Amino acid sequence: MDIVDTCCAHGSLQCIIPPHMLERLAESDHPDLADWARDSMLRSIETRAFREATRVAPRLMVAASPDGGKQRLVYDAGGTFDLPGRLVRSEGDADTGDIAVREAYRHTGSVWDFFDKVYGRKSLDDRGMTLVSVVHVGRNYSNAFWDGSRMGFGDGDGILFRRFTRSIEVVGHELAHGVIAFSSDLRYYGESGALNEHFGDVFGVLVRQWKRRQEARGGDWTIGRELMVKAPTRRALRDLAAPGTAYRDDPFLGDDPQPAHWDDRYRGDADNGGVHINSGIPNHAFYRAAVEIGGYAWETLGEVWYQALHLLKPDCRFQDCAEITEQETARRYGTRSREVNSVRRGWRAVGIVV
Repeated sequence: MDIVDTCCAHGSLQCIIPPHMLERLAESDHPDLADWARDSMLRSIETRAFREATRVAPRLMVAASPDGGKQRLVYDAGGTFDLPGRLVRSEGDADTGDIAVREAYRHTGSVWDFFDKVYGRKSLDDRGMTLVSVVHVGRNYSNAFWDGSRMGFGDGDGILFRRFTRSIEVVGHELAHGVIAFSSDLRYYGESGALNEHFGDVFGVLVRQWKRRQEARGGDWTIGRELMVKAPTRRALRDLAAPGTAYRDDPFLGDDPQPAHWDDRYRGDADNGGVHINSGIPNHAFYRAAVEIGGYAWETLGEVWYQALHLLKPDCRFQDCAEITEQETARRYGTRSREVNSVRRGWRAVGIVV
């Protein structure tokens, strides 16, 4: 079904639920899941024009906060796709009692604080961009997305997915797409697109580890654990520590297709050339290096990856990313440091030699 890839195509939305999941669900024997998945894909087409506008002229779609500080706006779409909907909470407002509004407000604030306090970045564009969220998007809508200027959150279907505001790393991942767009603007196809997803996963995980003060060793390296309706066959959307194991033999989702090694990479055209699939390769390289180094990953390799992001070209490949992160690690820690050796070993473990 050709409409699958529009969910996350370059110039369209960037969604946390990958096309291969939606495609599988659209063909499910469960009538509700199949209908909701098809609707999710069709709704993505309808919002493509908006994302095209933000790609062509992103600055026109960005609202700066009045004082350059943290500014959050949360809207309620009321179960529709008529975005943004009704403004229900602004910066400094009292809690509304709506848990989705509360989570969107808190998590976007945590992401703002993370980039500000850890990397000295003022919001996504480093100019104080207002963080806009829309909750209660659609009915039984199982996705969260970044459309170039704002986030949208569905409430989930209650069968496989819970509300998408639950997960701080999902919020971090989607907002990181904004940081990426204002830094290297990695082209959303093939290896550069997989790197785009990789950096989103890395910063999403680091936001959660920073918030919970988790060290790399023993920290949580999954994406979307809080979203899943728990079952023995599924525990997360992705796992940086063990790509390909986030769900197995699941009656609805099947098997996690992410590879952990270059030799096993996806070579087809679906999913924009495998952007959500092959991201498992650099994800695992980062995980291996971060755990070997130890400590707080946001202070060590997180800083390296953040600086490297600004050096990547839009069409960078995995090899380019490996070389740039190795060089940036050497600049920060020294060419003969254990950190450099850990980064090299991390990339080599996934089949990329630097």
